Amino acid sequence: MKAIRRFTVRPVLPDPLRPLSDLARNLRWSWHAETRDLFQSVCPEAWAGSGGDPVRLLGSVRPARLAELAGDRRFLRRLTAAADDLDDYLTGDRWYQEQAGGLPGAVAYFSPEFGITAALPQYSGGLGILAGDHLKAASDLGVPLIGVGLLYRHGYFRQTLSRDGWQQEHYPVLDPNELPLTQLKEPDGTPAQVTLALPGGKELRARIWLAQVGRVPLLLLDSDVEENDLGERGVTDRLYGGGSEHRLLQEMLLGIGGVRAVRTYCRLTGHPEPEVFHTNEGHAGFLGLERIAELCAGGLDFDAALEAVRGGTVFTTHTPVPAGIDRFDRELVGRHFGADAELPGIDVQRVLALGMETYPGGEPNLFNMAVMGLRLAQRANGVSLLHGQVSRSMFAGLWPGFDPEEVPITSVTNGVHAPTWVAPEVLRLGARQIGAQRAEDALAVGGSERWDSVADIPDQEIWELRRTLREQLVLEVRERLRVSWRQRGAGNAELGWIDDVLDPDVLTIGFARRVPSYKRLTLMLRDRDRLTELLLHPERPVQIVVAGKAHPADDGGKRLVQELVRFADDPRIRHRIVFLPDYGMAMAQKLYPGCDVWLNNPLRPLEACGTSGMKAALNGCLNLSVLDGWWDEWFQPDFGWAIPTADGVGTDPDRRDDIEAAALYDLLEQRVAPRFYERGRAGLPDRWIEMVRQTLSLLGPKVLAGRMVREYVDRLYAPAAQTHRALTPDTARDLAAWKTRVRAAWPGVSVDHVETTATTPTAELGTTVGLRVRVALGTLTPDDVEVQAVSGRVDAEDRITDATVVPLKPTGTPDLEGRLLYEGPLSLDRTGPYGYTVRILPTHRLLASNAEMGLMTVPSEEVVEGAGMVLR
Repeated sequence: MKAIRRFTVRPVLPDPLRPLSDLARNLRWSWHAETRDLFQSVCPEAWAGSGGDPVRLLGSVRPARLAELAGDRRFLRRLTAAADDLDDYLTGDRWYQEQAGGLPGAVAYFSPEFGITAALPQYSGGLGILAGDHLKAASDLGVPLIGVGLLYRHGYFRQTLSRDGWQQEHYPVLDPNELPLTQLKEPDGTPAQVTLALPGGKELRARIWLAQVGRVPLLLLDSDVEENDLGERGVTDRLYGGGSEHRLLQEMLLGIGGVRAVRTYCRLTGHPEPEVFHTNEGHAGFLGLERIAELCAGGLDFDAALEAVRGGTVFTTHTPVPAGIDRFDRELVGRHFGADAELPGIDVQRVLALGMETYPGGEPNLFNMAVMGLRLAQRANGVSLLHGQVSRSMFAGLWPGFDPEEVPITSVTNGVHAPTWVAPEVLRLGARQIGAQRAEDALAVGGSERWDSVADIPDQEIWELRRTLREQLVLEVRERLRVSWRQRGAGNAELGWIDDVLDPDVLTIGFARRVPSYKRLTLMLRDRDRLTELLLHPERPVQIVVAGKAHPADDGGKRLVQELVRFADDPRIRHRIVFLPDYGMAMAQKLYPGCDVWLNNPLRPLEACGTSGMKAALNGCLNLSVLDGWWDEWFQPDFGWAIPTADGVGTDPDRRDDIEAAALYDLLEQRVAPRFYERGRAGLPDRWIEMVRQTLSLLGPKVLAGRMVREYVDRLYAPAAQTHRALTPDTARDLAAWKTRVRAAWPGVSVDHVETTATTPTAELGTTVGLRVRVALGTLTPDDVEVQAVSGRVDAEDRITDATVVPLKPTGTPDLEGRLLYEGPLSLDRTGPYGYTVRILPTHRLLASNAEMGLMTVPSEEVVEGAGMVLR
């Protein structure tokens, strides 16, 4: 019979075991091996049955076992030590507390998904895992972060396969009471809530759940509350589900509701109010509107409030393609704001203007969440050096006239949280070399350029470690494959072959990620005969483990999965290539360490960063990848191999795939496999082991999330906090008024004359020529602008490359026409074709960049013709 109502019955722990509850409720256990070991010892069978989730474990342990543990002095000593260690972790000073003053008192970090642990399935892929790693690293460093997201009652889908290999989606219902969460409550015990106004006088309410991620609180908003109508209850039903209005409501709840949740949390707990708000992708962009509304309610006008909000906001873009950005019909957005809906005090047209694609090629009727994010943030970044370049080109239309390299979007290359992703066996090997605490600090906090102690590990130990991890993966794969085939309808009698799937002594390649077309899941299948030869090579075979989910609405991606599955089902090769369904954190933590080579073959440059290869590298796995994302930045032959690419608009996509697949086969056949199987005098693959050693010692410190978060603190959070503090209400009004005045006066700004002391079109290296520029500033003053000389080598079309920018200084007084003379030296410091130009930009001490306003004046064609040298 089916129950008509469901309860969550919590265990009553004996007093001596009460600290177990605190340990279970703080997600630090998800990356702290000693705490996990403690929970496993409570009841190994129940621990395995809980999937490694302490909350579920404690709910399933028999009272008799709890009573037994309450009298076990050895267990209680371990429990006390674990509780004391957690208390020290939560209260002691860490890296952040040791830095000089001026850092923000708190930072709010918003993301649509967070991958903290498999026990809290609120993630779909790289964006969420990155957000989870960001929170964990911030906790390890002591950064006072507050995470903000949504609680999806169905999470992301679970993936199985049909008999013919077609992806099947399942959405299990998640009960927050059974997750490692606590409900935020008011002093009177009622659940804390946030409320959004909807069109037609309706409301959207959401409760606030708290996940404690080490030192970092993560607030998750849940619309499945009784006060909501059925439609509103479903707003947080599933991650990336529903139509446009559903997504819009999710993003309004995340951004606007998220700010209100942060205010509520700080009011109830005394946590410092954030000085910096960090938007992880455009989904949370509406947070800026809510903060503008707060300031307007306090007496500021919209323009001044916009400046105050921008100064303390950081925006991170993760997509290298416009199609990856959420865009909404402007009428839909307009209906949800204004007098009859949310933020009634703000003119709807001001809201819409923030997201409009008002640049060449833009769609004027669409509201672009990334565009709004960039307009509401003074500081923005991509997630690798290459992605920064791609982002500057993609969004250059917002800064007309500027070369892409000057667009004010920097980059902070992603990192991964090593304590989460490094196998315990690798951590133990490091601890034997330098001690447990130093090893833990090296992985969590980082800070060193190289891990020299890896050089002292004997070759034999490295090779034995790699084989142990590979063997563990083989056992994991067989177990998961058996479960998958049963789900596909196979009986046990059909599955005897699975006992021979994979070999712990064969070169093992991993490929696991989401399955959009640009990641090219099936590139390895371009020449199936050649791949089969590699898999079945008599002396140097390879084996491949593949995993990944296609978006539920992406039938093209599902066809790619099916194509791979059908190939892997072939009885001739199924012991050498497998597809594992339901890729997630639990699988990944076994997969990365167990592979020898991590394969990544996206269409360059469409991989923003791609952190899976980083996690593999931290376990001594070598990368075999297209030079995209982070690999483009840090590739060295010591660490792995670069797959040559056939970039260029003139290459037919099919032809490109053929070329790059052939390059992949060549690398595997001629370089990767021979090096793995080659043996030195001691019977070990010396050159392979040396590559593993170099990967760990040189690449390891680079790929840490601790390095990434320190960069965010130094380069983005600290400057944003300083600007936030400088933008008092009066200062914000002054800055807004200054911008209004400059924009109005800019049509009157011009470069009227340019001359140099050079008398010929040639000059010797090292020569310095004088530059004189006469400019008209209209109603502006020299304090409002900067006149610059821009010089460097020029290409065949007179475009300046690798430019040097030098400010020119005003001299004398205005002439009779009100024009000012600017002068300065021009150093000819490079040989070959060389040119210069001049330009005028607005300048103000509170601008993060002179490009910020998107205003620039350059010489007219008439002035260029009379300048006497090459001008751009």
